[in-house]
Amino acid sequence: MARKILVVDDEERMRSLLKAYLTHEGFEVATAVDGHDALHRVRQEPPDLIVLDLMMPGMDGYEFIRRLKLERDIPVIILTARVDEADSVLGLELGADDYVTKPFSPRVLVARIRAVLRRAGMTGPRGDVLQAGDITLDRGTRQVTVGGRDVHLTPSEFDLLATLMESPGRVYSRAELLERVQGVAYEGYERTIDVHIRNLRNKIEPKLGGPRYIETVYGVGYRLAGDLD
Repeated sequence: MARKILVVDDEERMRSLLKAYLTHEGFEVATAVDGHDALHRVRQEPPDLIVLDLMMPGMDGYEFIRRLKLERDIPVIILTARVDEADSVLGLELGADDYVTKPFSPRVLVARIRAVLRRAGMTGPRGDVLQAGDITLDRGTRQVTVGGRDVHLTPSEFDLLATLMESPGRVYSRAELLERVQGVAYEGYERTIDVHIRNLRNKIEPKLGGPRYIETVYGVGYRLAGDLD
């Protein structure tokens, strides 16, 4: 069965281009002209993934992500023509999984879509559970608990945490983590790892004091603390 993609963009030419290309690649594609239209379509027939332009009249992409995440757990890939990296970083902080900067290669976008869908749908064998301190990560159910409390993670955050928990104490560079999470280390996108790490820390770290679980190795990357047991 074809995976369903919702393309949200106020430019008719971009919607038509993406619909034609993604349909050719085997996806079932619906389109929306702005955030309001997209929310209506999500509520009527939820897609497997949303490709979202940030800068739209009415409800922009940022507000759409905020509202979407209150209702549905659907992966989002941001399309942005903005040069300022802060725009894409804000989208990631709100819960998007990835971003692609316009102009872009349709082949790159398809690769990113398939990578996010693969992560979102991945399950592991029963009993494939990782434990580190108060954190329990179950690959089979894709559930994470911290001190018995359920923690909701995006597909990217889940795979990033799983990678770190596989080898406590091992230092991963940003490029290594990006390749493990996205399947390939796209040049210029290592900054996304910093955003995902920050989001992870906000969800799993104690509210007081410095990071207990995820440590920064300055000039190199990140590691899971090796003395949590």
